Amino acid sequence: MRQSGEVLVMSFGITKGLQVLDLGCGDGTTAIPEAQAGADVLGVDIAKNLVEAGNKRAKQLGLTNCRFQEGDASNLEDLKDQTFDLVVSIFGAIAPKPFDVAKEMVRVTRPGGRIVMGNWIPNDPTLVAQILKISAAYSPPPPEGFVSPMTWGIENNVLERFAGAGVSKENISFVRDTYTFNFPNKPSELVDAFRKYYGPTMNAFEAAEKNGRAGNLQSELEDLFNSQNKSTNDNATSIPATFLRVTAVPG
Repeated sequence: MRQSGEVLVMSFGITKGLQVLDLGCGDGTTAIPEAQAGADVLGVDIAKNLVEAGNKRAKQLGLTNCRFQEGDASNLEDLKDQTFDLVVSIFGAIAPKPFDVAKEMVRVTRPGGRIVMGNWIPNDPTLVAQILKISAAYSPPPPEGFVSPMTWGIENNVLERFAGAGVSKENISFVRDTYTFNFPNKPSELVDAFRKYYGPTMNAFEAAEKNGRAGNLQSELEDLFNSQNKSTNDNATSIPATFLRVTAVPG
């Protein structure tokens, strides 16, 4: 995902010294290029291993203006009010309390600052929504009260959540954007990467293995990836996926 992360960051209008918070940052898919563009970046993720990997990448690249720490997007208690010029969450709004996530993003944004989100769209025909649709058929039902991160891809939900944080509809805009998964091997090997590292597919395979359906799941995902692969190279994969890009301006 890194190449598309770099392309996306180029559209953020990063300037030297901009204070950026990258929520659900992983190991720095967008945080690293934000820092390379001159911003002072704090990446926050709930996964300790990804935070460690992000700090390792920043150190290897000599980026003293980028650091990563553990944190929960729905409770950023360590961060002061109105601290950041730009708050970014690219496919990172997965905390189970979305109204709290919206409030925290608004709270830490300076007046005149921006919040930019990238959110997958439920039931979209492109890759990620279809992965989740297939995976759901093999997974146990979610726990009671579970709020799917995909609900951030519904415009009315986004408006409602930010309204609860005091942001007016006029200060929220939406565009459909494209994120491309580029992979230097066949689609079947990209399926294996999702099987090992992407939570919903990991859970689906774990359940499918218990009832002898793992082969069926593998086959369905390989068919999906092959059908959406746009690469003309037999040993490469390039799959565009549509997402909802949200820009909110608090205050």
